[in-house]
Amino acid sequence: MEDFYDMRSSKMGAKNINLFGVFDGHGGSCAAEYLKEHLFENLLKHPSFITDTKTAISESYMKTDSDFLDAETNIHREAGSTASTAIFVGNHLYVANVGDSRAVISKAGKAIVLSDDHKPDRSDERERIENAGGVVTFSGTWRVGGVLAMSRAFGDRLLKPFVVAEPEIQEQEIDDELEYLILASDGLWDVVSNEHAVAFVKEEVGSEAAARKLTEIAFTRGSADNITCIVVEFHRAK
Repeated sequence: MEDFYDMRSSKMGAKNINLFGVFDGHGGSCAAEYLKEHLFENLLKHPSFITDTKTAISESYMKTDSDFLDAETNIHREAGSTASTAIFVGNHLYVANVGDSRAVISKAGKAIVLSDDHKPDRSDERERIENAGGVVTFSGTWRVGGVLAMSRAFGDRLLKPFVVAEPEIQEQEIDDELEYLILASDGLWDVVSNEHAVAFVKEEVGSEAAARKLTEIAFTRGSADNITCIVVEFHRAK
């Protein structure tokens, strides 16, 4: 296991703040561990966190990547990590994604994906990489520079500037139709569909039991990758 996760709650003025993140490391666990310790800390300290949350997310994530690269040793020069994160500011949800971990929400009984996996064969990602002077090749799966099977990540010094840590951000107003949010590394999504994940969560009582159930199902189905999952349950206004 090279995964880490983080969950934090705080209050800024009249707004309740809740943050959830899954970090799937590769080439060692140090990048994922660094994100657990610093990513949300940097975000909460950003001066525009409340007034311009999307800009604060982008700038904080890029700063965290830069700080990690400055702090890492030669031993860890190939380490990297994804980040699938959910940031709740009052009744507004921001899902920020870097890499191929994924966020899925259950809304009125339907599974809705709130992130797009960053894969090198995604047409826009391939174009971005090639415009920066990089190459995408096929070796069992599509890889950046024949090495990395994802197109965005924290760390991965040797693949900069082709592999970037700029997050893609999707927004969602929190209403009574929202039931669950699932954040998980690709060890889950490789063997469990979005729709089945939502269905399994609904069968469990409590979000922690649901998260455990999903990881157990992925392991039973033969997932050989890191498996980390967070389930967030929405409580109706009533």
